[in-house]
Amino acid sequence: MKTFATRVATILAAILSLASCSQQKAGEKEKYIWVAVDANFERFSDKDSIAWYLDKVKDTGFNNVVVDVRGVEGDVRYKSAIFDEMKTWEGYTFEGDWDYLQYMIDEIHKRGMKVTVSATVFPLGSPCRREGPVYRNPELKKLTCVQYGPQGLSKIEDDPSQVAAFMNPLLPEAQELAMSCIRELFENYDFDGFCLDYCRFPGPQADFSDASREAFEIELGQKVEHWPEDIFTWSEDGEIVPGPYYKQWWKFRSQIIRDFIAKVKEYKDSVKPEVSLEYWAASWLHGLYRQGQNWAAPGAPYYREYCDSWASEDYGQTGFADQLDVFISGTYLERVRGLDDNESIEYGLARSRRDVEGKCKMVGSYAVYNGLDYEDATYVCMMESDGVMAFDICYFPTHPYLWDDIKRGIDRAEKELRIRK
Repeated sequence: MKTFATRVATILAAILSLASCSQQKAGEKEKYIWVAVDANFERFSDKDSIAWYLDKVKDTGFNNVVVDVRGVEGDVRYKSAIFDEMKTWEGYTFEGDWDYLQYMIDEIHKRGMKVTVSATVFPLGSPCRREGPVYRNPELKKLTCVQYGPQGLSKIEDDPSQVAAFMNPLLPEAQELAMSCIRELFENYDFDGFCLDYCRFPGPQADFSDASREAFEIELGQKVEHWPEDIFTWSEDGEIVPGPYYKQWWKFRSQIIRDFIAKVKEYKDSVKPEVSLEYWAASWLHGLYRQGQNWAAPGAPYYREYCDSWASEDYGQTGFADQLDVFISGTYLERVRGLDDNESIEYGLARSRRDVEGKCKMVGSYAVYNGLDYEDATYVCMMESDGVMAFDICYFPTHPYLWDDIKRGIDRAEKELRIRK
């Protein structure tokens, strides 16, 4: 087990490699702003409102707008032959007959900015709202996850505590439905990037279906005598107690996600190789194994720090950074500076850059609701990664100072980058 001092030294060494990143021209840095499909539904249902916001986005210095078109509810905000179109959110109904995604693409491109389309991959509805495809079509319940909790087995769509009714990523039918959304977007729209969202398992509690058991037994080459207790059990206080196949289980699930992302990349490269394949996830990689999210480079050594707890010796092969063009590292933290502070953006970016090992671009991101110094957060992301992403535009109306703060951060970074060129 590495000492804290050793970890800090490793991260400081990673920071030194940022010099090559800083030599890029300022225009090569990606400066994203995220537009969530649900929280901005009413605000972005009016063309005049869209124009006002996009003008502000451009004037602030952003050059890429992430247009979210499919949320956890599973409906979509584009013209689809597969999924129902999202028409109502929190009492507001969209009355227009125009294509939201096409209009956004046209308006963003007209202003000289890029468009990254984002869509959730495996969710089929919102359990707390009981809205989405799985609640309208009983056949889709065959695809959703079986949960294993302290009280036993249950279906995820019946658990209102869950953020989404996930399909089981293992199932070929679930993967095909997810791919149908991706294919439809690529075939019908021209955009610059595509970001996979919720392309993962929901958490450690799912999936424990018969299909997952059968596939895992094939992977092991033997039967699992006690299912699911041989994976883990629950203690009286709700903590997970590892079983004999605990480590193999996390590697098995991460491999499923890597293989699916590789399938998306293969498809993307065959139809529109110029489109950037992107993925957002939290920067605390060591905590994402329960969701199957190993966004590191294949074989990146970070996981060896956890071989005594959850990582198998071959877990590293499930890394999928090499399948991406851009990894957006979610450093949604409350402090900006501190290379020795694992709750700082600076620390998270250094660790993320280390773990992707140059297999793809790594862009830093932050949440605009965390009470940060947003000028400095923007500057740090620009200087210590391949760009910046601010999440989400829905917070800007109640925090109008954000536009000026972020612009100062972008201008400050780009001025320094030009000096270093």
